Amino acid sequence: MLWLACNPSKKEADVLAEKDWEVLFDGSSTDAFRGYGINDFPQGVWIVENGILMTNPDTLNRDLITKKRYKDFELEYEWAVDTAANSGVFFHMQENLSMEAGNGNSPNWMDNFEIQILEDTYFYDTTAIRSAGSLYDLIIPKNKKLKPIGEFNKAVLSHKSGHVVHWLNGVKVLEFTIGSPAMDSLLSGSKFKENPNFHSDKEGHLMFQHHGQKVYFRNIRVREL
Repeated sequence: MLWLACNPSKKEADVLAEKDWEVLFDGSSTDAFRGYGINDFPQGVWIVENGILMTNPDTLNRDLITKKRYKDFELEYEWAVDTAANSGVFFHMQENLSMEAGNGNSPNWMDNFEIQILEDTYFYDTTAIRSAGSLYDLIIPKNKKLKPIGEFNKAVLSHKSGHVVHWLNGVKVLEFTIGSPAMDSLLSGSKFKENPNFHSDKEGHLMFQHHGQKVYFRNIRVREL
């Protein structure tokens, strides 16, 4: 009897790989998200216009979190900023703090790693370790190339068994391992050193920060690793 191998073609493999992705925002539906601390999408605080998900700076801040929780994942998203705008992406988020809307700070921002989104030129704080693409206040991004104000940057963030990699516009700008001696050393010398439980959770929500300025997102999708 002749047995034929059933190896998928590259095209078929690509189709199968695409099925692994969960679309969080496709230009219209916001069903994958809700506001921090509430059960619904924060209408009017975040708005969808011309296929773009954006913050409304004329409202009280409320961060946007995924309804689902993730442990090991790869997240793809595109972001753009207005002049002097600030935002960030968080992972393994817990809803264990009261909402702090209106003060410019994200709930839990002192508890979790933040991948910084920033307009580097005109934002009042131009410190490199808090610039766009950085691991906020911990790691300066390397070799980054940002798009001009209003144009979209493509980001990829992955977490696998504590190992984190962040790509920005096709360039790996930072990489670290949670719990490694190198990271423990960075944390011990940072403003997070007084928090012994900093990013101690191994799974949780993905969160997009509303910091009070105009920030834009599109093409958001995630897959579990």
